[in-house]
Order: sequence, then C-alpha cells, then structure tokens
Amino acid sequence: MILGVVKGQVYSTINHPDYDGRRILLVDRIRPDGSEDGGYLIAVDAVDAGVGQTVLIVDEGNSARQVLENPDAPIRSVIIGIVDAIEVSQAGTS
Repeated sequence: MILGVVKGQVYSTINHPDYDGRRILLVDRIRPDGSEDGGYLIAVDAVDAGVGQTVLIVDEGNSARQVLENPDAPIRSVIIGIVDAIEVSQAGTS
C-alpha cells in the first residue's frame, strides 16, 4: 500500500468503459513522515477523496480489481482509504 496526497482530478473524453462513472485522481506519493516521495500515481477513487487529503492507495492490479468487484477491469491503482493521522514510532521505543 502507498500513502499519497490528492493533487487533482484527471479528465478524459475517451477511455475504457470500466472507467465510466469513476473519478480518476492524480496523487503525489509521500513517505510516512509526510515528505514527498518524488513520484505520483493516477488512481481510481473508491472513497470520494478530495484535493489535499492524504489517502491510502492499493497499487496492484488484482487487489484493485477486487476492490472494484470487477475481475476483468484494466485498473491497477485504487484509492481505498482517507488517512486521518499518521503516527511513526521511533525504532527501539515502545
């Protein structure tokens, strides 16, 4: 799973029918400390995420298709959660 911040929506006039009626979002990847990872993903939104929200993304085709309940969809990345908080513990502490 990947952490990211939603930066915007992607619009397409021509796409595969499995994308019809689904929002496609541009997401910048981040590290657990909130710093930018330098990469980005384009993911189908399954949780009604908005710009600026931190999200959890599944980036593996089979898992993404299971979330969308469509085993044949040409979809790889899906936003599966909105993150409320990230807590990182230091190694060696309890």
